[in-house]
Amino acid sequence: MMLTANGEIRVLGIETSCDETAASVVAWQDGSPPRILSNVVLSQLEEHAAFGGVVPEIAARAHVEALDGIVEAALAEAGTALDEVDAVAATAGPGLIGGLLVGLMTAKAIAAATGKPLIAVNHLEGHALSARLIGEVDFPYLILLVSGGHTQILLVEGPGRYERWASTIDDAIGEAFDKTAKLLGLPYPGGPNVERVAKGGDARRFDFPHPLKGEARPDFSFSGLKTAVRQAATAIAPLSDRDVADIAASFQRAIVETLADRVARSLERFRLEHPKSDAPTLVVAGGVAANGPIRAALLALCERHGFAFLAPPAALCTDNAAMIAWAGIERLWAGLSDEGDPMEMAPRSRWPLDAKAAPLVGAGKRGAKA
Repeated sequence: MMLTANGEIRVLGIETSCDETAASVVAWQDGSPPRILSNVVLSQLEEHAAFGGVVPEIAARAHVEALDGIVEAALAEAGTALDEVDAVAATAGPGLIGGLLVGLMTAKAIAAATGKPLIAVNHLEGHALSARLIGEVDFPYLILLVSGGHTQILLVEGPGRYERWASTIDDAIGEAFDKTAKLLGLPYPGGPNVERVAKGGDARRFDFPHPLKGEARPDFSFSGLKTAVRQAATAIAPLSDRDVADIAASFQRAIVETLADRVARSLERFRLEHPKSDAPTLVVAGGVAANGPIRAALLALCERHGFAFLAPPAALCTDNAAMIAWAGIERLWAGLSDEGDPMEMAPRSRWPLDAKAAPLVGAGKRGAKA
C-alpha cells in the first residue's frame, strides 16, 4: 500500500448504487481523525418524481451522463490530482445493477489508467462504518441499518466482520414510508414528506398495528402496517389535508414505537454477550436515519439501556461516496484489499454483509435478498 509523504492514505470513492451519483475524496493517517476533502452528490429526485420511485433504466442513464463530471468535481474540490490518490473505492453492490455497472466500470477504468488499487466496497459496509468517519467508535458496536431497501441490525466487529442479529421478514422500513407517501398523494421521496406532513397531524387518531411488538424474536415486519394504512385511508376517502396529516402522524408513531421495541431486544443481547464492553454503542445509518422522531426515540432508548447513540449527519446517512471512500480506507488498513482480484469482480445486486446468515425473505439466482 502506497502512502503519501506524511503517511496519509487518500482514497477516491464512487457511489452509484441507486439514484445518487456521488464521488468523494477522504484522507486519513494513523493517530488523526479522518478528513472529508470533498463529498459531491448529484441527486436524481426530479427524474424519478413523476414515477413515485426510482426507475432503474433512468437512473443508469443519468449515472452515465453525470459520473465523469462528478469525479472531476470531487477531485477539484479536494485539491487532489488523480495521481495523488492512493486507491479507488467503488460500490460493487447491493443495488440497482445498471447503476452499479456504471460506477464500478468507471472505477476499474481509473484504476487501470493510473495503476492505483481498486477496492470493491459493499454499500452496506459503507453505512456500517460511516460512524467511524465522524467520531471515535470502538469495535464491537451495533448498527441499525434503515433504508429503502434494508432494515437490519448487525454486530460490527471490524471491517469485513459482521453478524446479522435481526432483519425484516418482509418489507424494508424505507419502502413502507415510500408506499405510504404514495398512498396519501405525497411527493417522492416518501420519508421526508411523511415526516413533514406528520408534524401537523394527530398521532393518536389512528391506532395502527405494531408488528411483532412484544415478541422475543428481534426481527422486524412492516407489510401489515402498510396494509392497515391503506385500509384506513380507503375507509375515509376522499382524504382531506387533515386526514392525510393524521394518517401520516399515526403511521410514523407506529413505526417509531415498533422500532424502539424491536431494537431493545438487540441491546439486551449485546449486554449479555459483551458484558465487558466499556462503551456500548448503537449506530443508526441509512436514509431513514435522517428522520427526527426516529432519532429521538432511539436516543431515549439508548439512554435507558446505558448505550451511546450515534447517528451520522443527514448527508452521511443518505447515499454518498464519502462512506465508500472511508470503507476503502478501513479495508486497506485492515489488509483486506488483497482478497481476490477486484478488477475481475462483477457488480452484485444482492450482497448481504453477513454471508453466513440465512435469508429471511428469500433468495434466487442473484443470491440472498437480505
